[in-house]
Amino acid sequence: MGKTSDSVAVQQTVVVQGLGFVGAAMAVAVANAVDARGAPYFDVIGIDLNNTAGNKRVDSINSGVFPFETVDVSITEGTEDAVKRGNLSATTDDSVIGKADVVLVSVNLDITSIEGAAPSVNFAPFKGAIHTLGKWIKKNTLVIVETTVPPGTCINVVKPILNKHFAERGIAPDSVLVAHSYERVMPGAEYLDSIINFWRVYSGITQTAADRCEDFLSRVINVEEYPLTRLQTTYASETAKVLENSYRAVNIAFMEEWGRFAEEVGFDLFEVIDAIRKRPTHSNMRQPGFGVGGYCLTKDPLFAKLAAKEMFHLDGHEFPFSSQAIKINQAMPLVTLNKLKKYFNGSISGKRILLMGISYRQDVGDTRYSPAEKFTVQALKEGAAVSPHDPFVKYWDEMQMCVSKDLPEPDSFDAIVFAVPHHDYRRIDFNHWLSTDGNCLVFDANNVLTASQRSTLRGMGHTLLSIGRG
Repeated sequence: MGKTSDSVAVQQTVVVQGLGFVGAAMAVAVANAVDARGAPYFDVIGIDLNNTAGNKRVDSINSGVFPFETVDVSITEGTEDAVKRGNLSATTDDSVIGKADVVLVSVNLDITSIEGAAPSVNFAPFKGAIHTLGKWIKKNTLVIVETTVPPGTCINVVKPILNKHFAERGIAPDSVLVAHSYERVMPGAEYLDSIINFWRVYSGITQTAADRCEDFLSRVINVEEYPLTRLQTTYASETAKVLENSYRAVNIAFMEEWGRFAEEVGFDLFEVIDAIRKRPTHSNMRQPGFGVGGYCLTKDPLFAKLAAKEMFHLDGHEFPFSSQAIKINQAMPLVTLNKLKKYFNGSISGKRILLMGISYRQDVGDTRYSPAEKFTVQALKEGAAVSPHDPFVKYWDEMQMCVSKDLPEPDSFDAIVFAVPHHDYRRIDFNHWLSTDGNCLVFDANNVLTASQRSTLRGMGHTLLSIGRG
């Protein structure tokens, strides 16, 4: 994995700060980067907070087990192999940062009140992480910020904090090496592959930082097939990630109005989208669905607007398309809920709903900002009973609800809502699972079911409703 060399590698120490869905995967990818002789380039230490979640992740990695539910065998095997090999470990002890030649910053940066009138960036936890680095890193350590941040963060937030600590420790400020290389990690079937075999963008505050970052990434990423892209400034690199995610969020929001049109007129919008995607210039067209969730698309489109205001003190940069996309996407789960209410003559009070899928995307167990949360909160408020099911989630932290992994008996429910296109759902045999007695409402809210499954349901006499289909 990564770039190989015939020369004998000098093993460096890499500390990954933050062992969430990105940091844990990066730690495994870096630990499995080897030279032509199969010797690892890096000794990798993951570090997390000394709390319940952090300790659980640390213990899991030290046991050779990837800390998140995943269908990607390569990342689970990669974790086990690296721990057995002895070049991957984890801890909550900040002092290990002092050993680092390279630090990857993969900590959360949140926006407060995304749906409120005045959202702002909550820099406190992120700044706290950078202060921790400043207290421990040695001279000429390369700090690579992978966190998605508002443009200007590396220069206006990260470097001043590190400079302050270096001055207090008697270390020359010009020995602070800060680079930015945003993650494009996609949890799911190609979790590890999305790091190693994918294009990567980077930049450095200084030429030296950029060169060091390029050398590091070239040992982890398959650069022969996926060349690195260096941008001239960290402003540009930070903006690239925000624009990348904003484009995707706006694309999804745009498709919502077409979904309502298709439903009213009575045709299959997904059939239309597939036809259009054959044109290379439109291959990445999105689709209407149950909602937008996860840690990126729900907040990143606001970063440019907030950076203009809070980082650069600029007027006249409101980013209306990005802001409107956030509003539209936040409301998507309620479209499904309102269609259920319409079907049940205006009220879901007393109705029993089986919600199939609560993670924010298929084949992962991440429920952060999942659209299922908004759907469930509102359904409960209106008197419905919601039973969550997900093959990748045991406990729904945000809702404090236990989640069934086994398919429940469907006969006790008034409606079954398919919200996440997990592969497990596409394999359900409805002839065996659903009874032919009575008429059960099945709602495909996210293009989850196959054409064969939809045909089977209609043949059984059940009512099938869909987002994006008449």
